Amino acid sequence: MSTTTEPRLALATVAVAALLCACAVAPGGRSSTDGDAAPQYGFGQPATPAEIARFYSSLPDGSDLPRGSGTVSQGKALYDSQCAACHGDNLQGGLGDRLIGGRGTLVNADPTKAPVKTVENYWPYATTLFDYIKRAMPLTAPESLSDDQVYALSAYILARANIVGADATMDAKSLAAVRMPNRDGFIPDRRPESFPAPAATPHQTKAIAPPAK
Repeated sequence: MSTTTEPRLALATVAVAALLCACAVAPGGRSSTDGDAAPQYGFGQPATPAEIARFYSSLPDGSDLPRGSGTVSQGKALYDSQCAACHGDNLQGGLGDRLIGGRGTLVNADPTKAPVKTVENYWPYATTLFDYIKRAMPLTAPESLSDDQVYALSAYILARANIVGADATMDAKSLAAVRMPNRDGFIPDRRPESFPAPAATPHQTKAIAPPAK
């Protein structure tokens, strides 16, 4: 090592050490190791009840879903006007994802047949449908749909997937009661180091779904 490199290395080491020490002290002069003293960052503000009300986790039992309801026929009218341009007039997909079909494609022994992931076969709980539509749809105006409209769209998509009847009405209770076709095709999440070895075929792995019978 040259004599010109050693001083530079020493200076770099000191600079890094100083930076680490500075990072360990929270704004206001309190160390991050001061025990139960929470760091104060000096920005932000508490969320208001109205802001918090916009967010919820769509639990499978529907206990946190909002009031309201919608029918299949109401959902069809809404779908035709706000959803068909992206998802297709027959829910077959287009600019947006395909919404129905694909049963039996997640687990198969043919490497030339890719899995088809849809509402019909990839979501174990119907409450997820409400959550996703409410948060993200339509693409150009997410969160613009009322709760009644989201229930109606959920009813229409589920009816087209032959999961509920053509005269179904969806609300918090009835949506949570829907049994999705592939609910038993999923297993509780485990860490990757605990995943079983993949099966011989690309779409047949216990880490995704039980093996085909």
